[in-house]
Amino acid sequence: MEVNHGGRMAPTLGPNWAEITRECLLDIFSRLSQEERWMRPMLVCKTWMNTCHEPSLNTIFDLETRFQSFPESINWWTPEFEDRVDAFLRSVVDWSEGGLTEIRVRHCTDRSLSYAAERCPKLEVLWIKSCPHVTDASMAKIASNCPNLRELDVSYSYCISHEALSMLGRHCPNLEILKRNLFPRQGPNVSTIVAPVDYIVAFPRYGNIEAQIIGRHMPRLKHLELQYCTMTVKGLNSVCKGCSNLEYMDLSGCISLTNSEITRCASSLKNLLEIKKPNFNRPVDILLLPN
Repeated sequence: MEVNHGGRMAPTLGPNWAEITRECLLDIFSRLSQEERWMRPMLVCKTWMNTCHEPSLNTIFDLETRFQSFPESINWWTPEFEDRVDAFLRSVVDWSEGGLTEIRVRHCTDRSLSYAAERCPKLEVLWIKSCPHVTDASMAKIASNCPNLRELDVSYSYCISHEALSMLGRHCPNLEILKRNLFPRQGPNVSTIVAPVDYIVAFPRYGNIEAQIIGRHMPRLKHLELQYCTMTVKGLNSVCKGCSNLEYMDLSGCISLTNSEITRCASSLKNLLEIKKPNFNRPVDILLLPN
């Protein structure tokens, strides 16, 4: 405010936001999280929305923090929700103009993931947890087109088979982090799972085959999570022999292993800093599988 000659207060003009240069907008928007840009500046005006589409602001697509901020919902497993996630991912792929390096998402499908694989060869991080309609088809495209992949999370995505893990291991030599966790089938956490029952009981049962593939084709792994994997000591031995650089290993819920077997196999891992073992106490709840 300012005082005029009559002694009264007169309003001063505020800043003209339309005159902010594109460079300044980019600097400001780069300090916001992706979600903050989507929920605020993109809705202000066309100029700001177009600036938010700048490729340099769309090298990372991270919905995981958004998923974690809400209670799990069975509605996330519907085709309608998957369509929304797919549309979102495809938009960010387009905005990145091939520069997307990290994807962290749930409940996408082969449609959007294949689209990303074909257009984003610089991809380094891929988290696709709880994606029942992601299959080996899109994984084959990731393996062929994204050789720089170094971090992969395919937890609870049961249509991704051991064959896909083999392709990824052979074509992505820089893999250092692999998460292949399954839903609990026993223990106190069974009752907290939010997912279709028929999907839960269709868990991958080729634990030893997957472990042998990991040991054979992923020698640079430093971080490995195999919660509730069905592998036996044969599979664990393959992992420990082939992945000598492991620093962290999570075997929670791997009830086909004994404490002594885990200790013996892990003794060869000289760089191992932490290992999570199954709870060998009697489980509280058991998921009853149909005959």
